[in-house]
Amino acid sequence: MSVVEEIKDRLDIVEVISAYVPLRKAGNLYKGLCPFHQEKTPSFVVYPDRGTWHCFGACSIGGDVFSFVMKRDNLDFREALEVLAQKAGVELTPPSAARSQQDQTLDRLREINQAAAVWFHHQLRQTPQGQTARDYLAGRGFTDATLDKFLLGYAPDGWNGLLAYLQGKNYEPADLLAAGLVIEREQPEPGRSPYFDRFRHRIMTPIRDLHGHVIGFGARALRSEQQPKYLNTPQTPLFEKSSVLYGLDAARRAIRPRGKAIIVEGYMDVLACHQAGEENVVASMGTALTETQIKQLRRYTSTIVLALDADAAGQAATLRGISQAREALDREWVPVLTPTGLVRHEARLAVDLRVMTLPAGQDPDDVVRADVMAWRELVNNAQPVVDYYFGLARAELDLNTAQGKSEAVERLAPLILELSDEVKRAHYTQQLARLIQTDERSLERMLLKRRPTTQPAARPRPAPPPPVVWEDAEDFDLPMPLDVRPQPATPPPKAARASAPAGAASYCLTLLVMHPELLPDLQAELVSLGAGPLDDDDFSRADERALCAALVSGEFDGRQWPGMGAAEGSLLAQLRAAGQRQPALAQDQLLEDMLRAVLRLRISALKSQTRTLPALTRSAREEGQSEDVRAYQQLQQSLSEHLRLLEQLLNQRTYAGRRQLTPES
Repeated sequence: MSVVEEIKDRLDIVEVISAYVPLRKAGNLYKGLCPFHQEKTPSFVVYPDRGTWHCFGACSIGGDVFSFVMKRDNLDFREALEVLAQKAGVELTPPSAARSQQDQTLDRLREINQAAAVWFHHQLRQTPQGQTARDYLAGRGFTDATLDKFLLGYAPDGWNGLLAYLQGKNYEPADLLAAGLVIEREQPEPGRSPYFDRFRHRIMTPIRDLHGHVIGFGARALRSEQQPKYLNTPQTPLFEKSSVLYGLDAARRAIRPRGKAIIVEGYMDVLACHQAGEENVVASMGTALTETQIKQLRRYTSTIVLALDADAAGQAATLRGISQAREALDREWVPVLTPTGLVRHEARLAVDLRVMTLPAGQDPDDVVRADVMAWRELVNNAQPVVDYYFGLARAELDLNTAQGKSEAVERLAPLILELSDEVKRAHYTQQLARLIQTDERSLERMLLKRRPTTQPAARPRPAPPPPVVWEDAEDFDLPMPLDVRPQPATPPPKAARASAPAGAASYCLTLLVMHPELLPDLQAELVSLGAGPLDDDDFSRADERALCAALVSGEFDGRQWPGMGAAEGSLLAQLRAAGQRQPALAQDQLLEDMLRAVLRLRISALKSQTRTLPALTRSAREEGQSEDVRAYQQLQQSLSEHLRLLEQLLNQRTYAGRRQLTPES
């Protein structure tokens, strides 16, 4: 993870911007008066889940937390980096030669994993050898759309299929070994490769990090005699099983709107839930929860539900998960008045941890495929962890003996003391007193002695922002309509632009970095179409905006530009590496690809904004701000008209539908 990404992960953009701009919740977003121009109608919107902001008013600009601080305080990127690093508690150190080499190695391993994922997917979807895997997945009820969305694949039953393919892509065997995709023979034979494929005759499930990069694989055996049944990528510089939650890159978009994250055990459970529309589900991949995993979830919700199998093994796994979760979760320091009138601080658990028990003999995918409403009912009825432990105590302990009562207090007292709600604490204290048949006041005194107290060492961590709506990135390779009529040549006003899928932005910049000489032709073509020239407002990330500005101004010499920092240098290296893997194309085809990339980028931004405005309009109407309502409605109409123009321009340049995803495409 780069320093920039680490800072973004640690900071809440709503908290940062609120120090400059009074923000008010509007539906699932935040809005306020734009700090960059005078206005009466709030047109400044913050998207917490995406970490971006946008002005719908006269500025028509947006970006990330870096872009905001740079513009608000008139700082360059390096200065903003120093300011935000201090806020996030991240130490900035100059990149050493070793660190630069390490970053390049990690980028290369990500490329290799992505290439392998595409190859596995092709083997599943397009080859006769993949029929067994296709039949198995179809039997489990998975649709083609799910296979494509999660890029499921098949590893052929051979020794060097993937090895030969990746070597043909000029990847070194040593890098394939480092990525965990091949195994080195202990005693190489003359004339044979010293390496062979790690995964053979297995269903391949790519595992992605939070940014969508493939970092490893989970592989399920297709023959009963294959052992182990589930095989993961070994620990690599990219992949550490205990630090990853499968599906979080897709689930995080749904966790905040749903208000909770559900943790299951296996990949197939996640796939089945997402296919059924229950997208706030992730998997621990068969391991007990770790501090790293819990902290990742804590960024999106304060409610975590552990799905519990009804068998003994499932209960044991859930108990381990609860124990790990309680150790890893943040505590809130709250002031408490003691019986003597003194004030002291106590640590309370800053999360709502719940347990969901599945029907006997059923996994999550069994339940959700049979009846999605039954699944939702189980989720909604998930027990608070304290209730779950009370149930275990009743079932497992002899509460008629002193030993059983003592054990009950040992198990339940720490959970009760961690509750942040005083009413709930009183309720469970009464319940425990009845359970062990003792006087409630005596139990309260006993619990008081057990309270771990200390003074807070640092400012309490703020609660996560309220749920927000995340609009899914869309694929804009649209089929040619039957009747497409050219639009009038009069250019519409410049549209407000928001963030677009990282893939669209990266592809556009990759083409420009590799072929900057085509930028004048691209700008001329965009102007002739009435779409307006490309500029840095088309991008939301600060490093992408800086690169675009350098390209447009002519300051980029192919390697650098004045003021280029480490973050921009890292981005440039990644784009160059991606560009070197692209096939050679004629100049006219490159220009066409550039043009369509820009159109897709803007269409994505406009679609995101048109989905945002109804919430702002409703909020203004509820507050009786009729002038704001009219302003938002007019803006909605303007954006919709411009969106239709861009979509028609793109359709005119699209000769067929979505291309097949193959290793060669």
